[in-house]
Amino acid sequence: MIIGVPKEIKTHENRVSLQPGGVLQLKRNGHTVLVEKGAGNGSGFTDEIYVERGATIVDDVEKLWQEADMIMKVKEPIENEYPRMREGQIIFTYFHFAASEALTKAVIDSKCIAIAYETVEKADRSLPLLVPMSEVAGRMAPQEGAKYLEKATGGRGVLMGGVPGVPPANVIVLGGGIVGVNAAKIAAGMGANTTILDISIPRLRYLDDVMPKNVRTLFSTEGAIRNLLPTTDLVIGAVLIPGAKAPNLITRDMLKLMRPGTVMVDVAIDQGGCFETSKATTHDDPIYIIDDVVHYCVANMPGAVPYTSTLGLTNATLPYAVQIANKGWKQALLDDMELLKGLNIADGKIVYKDVAEAFEMPYTEISEVL
Repeated sequence: MIIGVPKEIKTHENRVSLQPGGVLQLKRNGHTVLVEKGAGNGSGFTDEIYVERGATIVDDVEKLWQEADMIMKVKEPIENEYPRMREGQIIFTYFHFAASEALTKAVIDSKCIAIAYETVEKADRSLPLLVPMSEVAGRMAPQEGAKYLEKATGGRGVLMGGVPGVPPANVIVLGGGIVGVNAAKIAAGMGANTTILDISIPRLRYLDDVMPKNVRTLFSTEGAIRNLLPTTDLVIGAVLIPGAKAPNLITRDMLKLMRPGTVMVDVAIDQGGCFETSKATTHDDPIYIIDDVVHYCVANMPGAVPYTSTLGLTNATLPYAVQIANKGWKQALLDDMELLKGLNIADGKIVYKDVAEAFEMPYTEISEVL
């Protein structure tokens, strides 16, 4: 199989979908790997390193897309990449379809095979290809929140850890999953009073046992959130429903409960965001202010730390990519139930129910395309 690795073109997206070690492994399995010139530069991997591991460097990205049987990416295809997708071509990347009807329609029209990192799911319901980037984004969220709490960037002028005689910041984390746990660890490590909210009592019980003493747990209800907001300095949205649009846990009217300069970091923005006032931003222009509340909604947060992110992501995706390349997509999915759940759209049909429901489009049972 010919695997293509194009350069990411989303703003400030410096990750690459395959590190040089992955090229070597695919080559050893008999496959050809085409890497667009400069694709790894942002992550610290030169073209020369890729060539040493057996890749072919391609100057023309159009040629790379045309020749590749499978495209490996980090972020979803954006508008000028839509015409490059073609019937029968496998595209293995983060898609987050429920957040974009335009992308969903473009993939349907192309009749490509869309296997989404974010919905590959283990028997215990964990998401192995989402976990590494959730860990990165979760750990970044308090860092970014702390930066924008500074007065010069529009925040309240609050230091996360306070100082002797002055209380630390109050942080609430909406969601006790991978993102939420990592966010809470870092916020607590910075000295902030941190509250994790979740709707699972067993999860809250577990977190109550393992978290530091300055982290408390609270069952998530709208009333509980409203009670916390007047004294909160930083809100981190860390809610995930695999493959579906994130619920709006903070509505527009709730912004009035917050003090001017409060910061909200929406890590769920890839899935549409969990704040009603969220809209995707970029590393170039990361924040905006509504009702004196600072919103940070960068849709590719891990792209700011590409070396760490690329290694973390490709360590997780490579075994699945090798399966697809070795067996072809149909047999690979039939042999691996985890990978099977990654198939979202194939042959112009939506086979992942939450994506179909997000836009009230027709849903096809996965067995029909296999």
